[in-house]
Amino acid sequence: MSNDSIQEMWKDFKKTHPNAPTDFEAWAFGDSKEMADELAKLVLEGKKTATASNYTLYELDKEPLPHIGLHNIILDGDGKAVAIAETTSVDIIPFDEVTEEHAYLEGEGDRSLEYWRTVHEDFFKKELQEVNLDFHHKIPVVCEKFKVLYK
Repeated sequence: MSNDSIQEMWKDFKKTHPNAPTDFEAWAFGDSKEMADELAKLVLEGKKTATASNYTLYELDKEPLPHIGLHNIILDGDGKAVAIAETTSVDIIPFDEVTEEHAYLEGEGDRSLEYWRTVHEDFFKKELQEVNLDFHHKIPVVCEKFKVLYK
């Protein structure tokens, strides 16, 4: 992760957003360089304004959940800062109740709920296997919406 690009982007952002909070999260989408690059590109294009993550992993890692107003520095596959987004909503929903709207806002593939379910089921199965848990269609999913503030 390129800490210099993260700090530089945050410093530049604060010049035009002096009332922004002092803290932020910096992270990349997915579990590979290719996925991080592809999804960061969708954010920059304005197609991706939502994301979904596995609630169980937040619990196991004792990590705080995202919250409204959280500032996120989105990283590409090389760990370079590409955008700053603010979380605008967070809902925890069973996997099989994630909406067509949320799938569309994630901006991936053909933006359908069917596509979303297929790729996220595979992704969540892989994540859960790593912690010796099984996937089921009622696993809680953190559905987060965001708006890009700076790129």
